[in-house]
Amino acid sequence: MKLPRIEIGRPQRFAALLLLFFMAECLWVVHRQEISPQDYRFARCGREMWERPSPLAGYFTTCGNLNGDGTFAYRVAGFPLTVQRAVLLAGDTLRKPENRLYAGGSLNGSTWEARHELFSVKYLLHLPFIFFAMWLGAGLWWVARRLFGNEGGFFALGLYCCCPEIVRYAVTPNNEVLAMWGLYGLVYTAMGVAHAMQGPRRKWRPRIVLLTAALGLTAAAHLLAAMIGFAAALVLMMYLAERRRSHVMQILVYSALGALMILFGFYAFRLAPFTYVFTGGGARFWFSLEGARRYFTDLANGPIVVATGVALVLYMAVRRCRYFGNTAPLVMALLLLPLVTTQVMTQPWFWALPFLFTFVGGVFADALETRYRKLFLALGGTVLLTQGLICVTALPEIAR
Repeated sequence: MKLPRIEIGRPQRFAALLLLFFMAECLWVVHRQEISPQDYRFARCGREMWERPSPLAGYFTTCGNLNGDGTFAYRVAGFPLTVQRAVLLAGDTLRKPENRLYAGGSLNGSTWEARHELFSVKYLLHLPFIFFAMWLGAGLWWVARRLFGNEGGFFALGLYCCCPEIVRYAVTPNNEVLAMWGLYGLVYTAMGVAHAMQGPRRKWRPRIVLLTAALGLTAAAHLLAAMIGFAAALVLMMYLAERRRSHVMQILVYSALGALMILFGFYAFRLAPFTYVFTGGGARFWFSLEGARRYFTDLANGPIVVATGVALVLYMAVRRCRYFGNTAPLVMALLLLPLVTTQVMTQPWFWALPFLFTFVGGVFADALETRYRKLFLALGGTVLLTQGLICVTALPEIAR
């Protein structure tokens, strides 16, 4: 089996520069942050999930059974600290007993004895979430570029990297950025599976495995995001599969079963805490425009709002803008923006942002193919430059 050839050309280098700019923004904020009680909670409970100390009677961790609160973010936050502790333990066994970090002879006596030896905790705790946000940015660029060309991909990625809300969520341990990452990947992986179903069966299996993983990881971040993604996958695959629609339900059933096993694994295959996924109420939701209203009325998002407004006008007025590639992300954004959860504190409107940026990038790419190309080039460049300057000036406030 030949590995796919990876070419790093000018578009890839330019996208990498935008993602490096985003990473620099996030690291600047992290450097000026202090570790908060919430950070300590994610670190402590995440380490408990990986290192499995003696749990409280009847509970998964000292954080409880995490009713409705996905385990993904806890494991992501605790993983680098657990790895560092494992390295400390391995190094400690190579020392003579009298030279070990503790007079008792070894750090193996307790799960938590090495906690005072950990270093760079602030960066280890936050870097994984920055990495997932960058991963999503790379995926957004790849999707938008495949659909709309280089200009649409760069415009969508530029809006993403210069969005203060994206930076705000990327520099704190939370399930929101992971749910956003999983949901976006789930929706477009489902489309990829539907397109692959038009070809030979040997090309189905890798994408179905990827769909299963996306659904399971999304459910581990937030159950509501997985349910929305599953429903969207069903509708989109039924629409795109055409003559292979009879296989769609079978694929989704197997993917759902595999996703349940992945989610079960996030609870260390312990049945008692796993049952709280279904009884904790994490997927309960209602409708409210308050979150979307706050986002679209915030002056820090002004250029994004202008670009969104222009894209909506063009979408409604110009027929060439109304096709599946633009409609699918617009519908996903409109579905997510008015959602609110009623049992747990989460922000489903935030999950809509990459879909919104994909839609805006697609419409602007279409506008650049008209005789008004110079006008929209100037408008797009002004939007990105202004939004970038606003985002940079907002970093000190985000770091508070």
